[in-house]
Amino acid sequence: MKRIPVPVYLFFLFLFSFSASMGQGYQVKLEAPAYDSGIAYLIYYFGQNMNIQDSGKMTNGEIIFHKEEKLLPGVYSIVFPGKNKLYDFLVNKEQQITIKADTSDLINKTIVTGSSENDLFIKYQQFTATMSPLLQKEIDGYNNATSAADSALHQSKYIELNDKMNAYRKSVIKDFPNSMLASLFLGMQETTVPNLHPKTHQDTLQNYQYYKKHFWDGITFMDDRIIRTPFFLPKLERYFREVISPNPDSIIKESDYILLLARSAPEMYKFLLNWFTDEYMNPKYMGQDAVLVHLFEKYHSKGISNWLNEKQLTAISNKAYMVMSNLIGKTAADLEMVNENGKPTNLYSLSAKYVVVNFWDPTCSHCRIEIPLMDSIYNAKWKKQGVKIFAVLTESKEKEKWLEFINSHHLENWTNVYESEQKRKEILSKNQPSFKQLYNVTQTPTLYLLDKDKRIIAKQLTLEQIDEVLQTKIKNDLPK
Repeated sequence: MKRIPVPVYLFFLFLFSFSASMGQGYQVKLEAPAYDSGIAYLIYYFGQNMNIQDSGKMTNGEIIFHKEEKLLPGVYSIVFPGKNKLYDFLVNKEQQITIKADTSDLINKTIVTGSSENDLFIKYQQFTATMSPLLQKEIDGYNNATSAADSALHQSKYIELNDKMNAYRKSVIKDFPNSMLASLFLGMQETTVPNLHPKTHQDTLQNYQYYKKHFWDGITFMDDRIIRTPFFLPKLERYFREVISPNPDSIIKESDYILLLARSAPEMYKFLLNWFTDEYMNPKYMGQDAVLVHLFEKYHSKGISNWLNEKQLTAISNKAYMVMSNLIGKTAADLEMVNENGKPTNLYSLSAKYVVVNFWDPTCSHCRIEIPLMDSIYNAKWKKQGVKIFAVLTESKEKEKWLEFINSHHLENWTNVYESEQKRKEILSKNQPSFKQLYNVTQTPTLYLLDKDKRIIAKQLTLEQIDEVLQTKIKNDLPK
C-alpha cells in the first residue's frame, strides 16, 4: 500500500468510517481552477497513516478519480498538486461526488455535491473555523495573564466557548443520529469520572472503575466504519497500554471480548486481530508474549486470519513457537549439556533456591563486559543468597575462546556448559527444537531467572534488572 507524508496537523477534523461493499464503483470529480496541471491524490485515513486510494494528473483544473469498486465509507481527503493543501470530505453510501474547490478559502467557498453527509460536515467545519481562533485567543490570554483575575477571566471565556462547541456536537447527535458526523462525535466523547476531585484511595479506585467501564461508550465494535477514524486507533492504544492492567491475563480477557463483539464486522475483526498481533509480537513488558501465544493458538493457527499472506503467518507462528516454551510462570525446558571438562551436565541437576541461566558467547563484545560484572555480583551477594549460575555457550565453535575466558576470569564457581556436536545432531535428526528455540535466544547475553522448581520468574532482562527482580523475590519470600 502506497503512502504519502501528509502532516497530521493539516487535517481539519478527525474523522472515520468503514463498510466493505462492491458494486458500480465510485467517481470523485475534483474541479480546482487554481491548478491547471499537477498530480492530485485521493487519500483516506487508516490507523496512523493517510493512505493513497487513487491519484492522477489534473487537466485544465479538473480530475476524475474513478474505479469499479466502491469506496469504503470513511473520511477522505483531496491532496492538491504540491501537497501543501488538502480538503477533507465524507464518503458513505453515496459514491458519485463532485468537489468544486476554491483554494482561496477551502472551508467557506468549496462546494460538495452528491453527498448529503457533507452538507452537515461542511457546516460543522465552518462553525469550528469560526470558533477555533476564539478558543486560541483565550488560551493565549490565559498563558500570558499577569494576575489571577486575568487568568480566571480567560478560563471562564474559554469554558463558555468550549461549551458552545460541545452543545453544537450534541445537537448533531440529537437531530441527526444516523449521520456519520453523529457517530464521530459519539466516538470522540471522553468519559467524565464521577469524582473530579478525589480525596481518598476509594475515590480514585471508583473513578478508575467507572472510567474503564464507560471507556468505549459511543463506539460499537460491530460497525466496520469506525476503523477509518483518526481517533479509534489512539483510543485502542490508550485502553490497552494505559487503562487496563498490563498483566497478560487481563489483556487476553479484554482482547477476546472485543474480538467477540466484532465477529459480525469482518473489517473491524481483521483490524483488531492484526493490531493485537502486532502489539504483542514484540511486547513492551515482560510476560506479555503470552498474549501472542494465545492469539496464535486461538485464532491464527485455526486459519481465522486467512487474509494474511504466507510470509506473515510464518513470522507469527515462528515467534509464537519461540516464546510458548518459555512463558513467565512456566517450567523451563531442561538443557542437556556438557561442561568444560566434558562431563554431561543438565540444568535440572542444579539444586538451588534460584538459578540464573545465562546464554553467552565470548566473542560478543557486550558479553565480555557483562560476564565479569555478573561474576562480581555473584561473589558479592548471589552466592550467599543461594543462587547458582548455569552459563551456556551459544556457539560451540568458539569452545577454545570460551575455555580461555572462563579460566582468565576465574568463573570456576559457575556451571559452564555447551551443547555437544552429538547432541546437536540428535536434536536435528529428531526434528526437535534447539535450546535457542526453547529459550528464544536471538542475542547474547540472554538471561533467565528460575526458582528452585525451575519455573521461570523473569527473562530477557538486563543484568541489573535480573538482580532487582531477584532481590525483590528474596525479600518477599522472607518470613513476615
